[in-house]
Formats: sequence, structure tokens, C-alpha cells
Amino acid sequence: MSELRLRIISALVLAGAILLATAWGGWPFRIVWVLVAGFVAYEWLAMVQRGNAVAAGIGVVVAGFVLGVSPINQAALAGVAAAAALTGAIATPFVRGRLALEACGMAYALAFALIAPALRSLPELGLAVIIWSFAVVWFTDIAAYFTGRRLGGPKLMPSVSPGKTWSGAIGGTIAGTLGGYVVWALTPAAVPLVGPALVVAGSLAASVFSQMGDLFESSLKRRFGVKDSSRLIPGHGGFLDRLDGYWAVLVFAGAVLFLTRPGL
Repeated sequence: MSELRLRIISALVLAGAILLATAWGGWPFRIVWVLVAGFVAYEWLAMVQRGNAVAAGIGVVVAGFVLGVSPINQAALAGVAAAAALTGAIATPFVRGRLALEACGMAYALAFALIAPALRSLPELGLAVIIWSFAVVWFTDIAAYFTGRRLGGPKLMPSVSPGKTWSGAIGGTIAGTLGGYVVWALTPAAVPLVGPALVVAGSLAASVFSQMGDLFESSLKRRFGVKDSSRLIPGHGGFLDRLDGYWAVLVFAGAVLFLTRPGL
């Protein structure tokens, strides 16, 4: 019960802080996600080689703030960050050198610092896009957990994450797609700007990517023999543990932003 209570309190505090910053927008929102990126970089490098972890975290925070005030447009930053993060993630399983693994981790972490603020700064759509992205990930995670426990069945990828099942993945995808659409439909300012077909397709893709991000982080922890990426969040492990699925959604959304609004 004490562990459950700790998890609930930590989740409420973090969710409250992020939702407050999301509603506020601007620099408070950017500061939150730049700091998150620093924590993620620290956790990644701590798994690889603890000696450079603090320096990497600080470096990502500095880079996030410097690039955030640079004259480069937000869509370009989001697109480059998405491409770099995805390249780093794809390369990670094949990379053996410590410095190369650290570079992959820093590219992975910078996605939080650069893509989330770019999405929030979208005129008229920014707040709705961020709330939508939260909804897709949360609905996917919750439904996948409970559906998998209830229905069981064949394992999704037992060599990476033994507890995940195909039933959970399908249940999570359905819930994430429906949840994303419903949240978007309840946002009056956003509804006229993006049609329902695109919202459903985007929610479906984001839900699938969210689960892929979760599996990627599980494989990373298994490779380095750790249960949690850190103990920075009481009762929950680390930021990398909690945001692995959201990272994948940010990369997806950052790529879409770059392709659809290059002049932002």
C-alpha cells in the first residue's frame, strides 16, 4: 500500500505540473520539457557509462534553451530533432561504441526539448495537439495493461518485454485511437481545422508508435541489464521509463509538423 500510495502521489504531482505548464504555454512549457530532456539524457548515459551522465544532461538542457531562442523556425527544429532522434533510435541496437551510444541518447533526449514546444506554439492548434498527444498515450497505456491482463494470449515480443501480449496491444490501439478522437472532438477550437478522418488516422498511428517506443525502451534496459532507467520519480523509476511511448508520439508529430507547416 505504501508503494502504491507513493506511485499515486508522484503521478498526480507530475501530471499536475505538466498539465499546468501545458495550459500556460510559452516559456513555462518550454522549461518543463527542456528539463525533462536533460533528465532523459542523464538516464540514458547513466545506463551506458555513468561518468558522462551529468555532463550530458546539462549539455542537452543548454542545447534545448539555446536552440529554443535561435532564429531557426520551430517546424525546422522539430523536423531535424525528429529525424535525429529516429536515426539514433534505429542505430542504437547496432552500435557498440560508448561514444556512439551516448550520441544516440542525446539525440533521443533532444526530441523532448525541441518538438514539444514547437507543437505547443502552433497557432490555434497548439494546446489541442498537446492534449491530444497526452490522451492517445494515456488511453493506449491504460487499455493495453488492463486488456492484456484480462485476456492474456500470445506474447507480443517476449524476448524484449515478456509481459506484453497481442491482446493488450490491440486493446491499447483501439482505446488510443478512440480516446484521441474523442478528446479532439471535444476541443471546439480545433474541430474545424482538422477533419475527423485525419484525426482518427493520426490517433491510430500515434497509438501504434507509442507502443513501439515502449518496446524500444524495454529492449534498451534489457541490453544494459537494468529494471528502471533511474529512481528520479519515486515509485515510477525514471523519466525514460514514463515517457518512452510519448517520445515516439513526439517524433511522429514532429515529422508531420515539418512536412505540413515548414514555414512555422
